[in-house]
Amino acid sequence: MCMGLPMQVAESGAGYALCNYQGGVRRIDTMLVGDQPVGTWVLVFIDAAREVIDEQDAQKFTDALSALDAVMAGDTADIDHLFADIIENSAANRKEPT
Repeated sequence: MCMGLPMQVAESGAGYALCNYQGGVRRIDTMLVGDQPVGTWVLVFIDAAREVIDEQDAQKFTDALSALDAVMAGDTADIDHLFADIIENSAANRKEPT
């Protein structure tokens, strides 16, 4: 399974970008999304940007990945806040009994 990672463009070149991820910088292929300006968020799969995303979506991906790390480490006590958007949507879509 391939997981997308949210990364922010730090420097852009022809067909590539240097992107920030977890305190490091990675060279990312941008042929599928085109050259992007500094500050743009992209969703990266196997060192290739596949989609331009906004900062809010980047945070949702980051939260989900943090929750996955916590669960894999056996820490499930405090992860609900990492899925706040899903919990809010679920509550809003529940119908009240009549």
